[in-house]
Amino acid sequence: MDDHNIGTAPNYKNACIVMFGVNITWILVAIWAIWGLIAAMLLGLGVNHLIERGKVWAAQRQSASIRRGKQI
Repeated sequence: MDDHNIGTAPNYKNACIVMFGVNITWILVAIWAIWGLIAAMLLGLGVNHLIERGKVWAAQRQSASIRRGKQI
């Protein structure tokens, strides 16, 4: 009598990407208003650098995992 079928979890990837964009936008605008455009640009460049490094770190972890015989 178990009629409670467990479905799949909803995919929130697009919502996460959109909210990241909204949040980074208002944070950069607030920093621009408080400390100026140069501070906002430097923060934006720093975030961009971290995102790019994150891609490199993920690729390194994946290749190390494959060498060990595991799939990530």
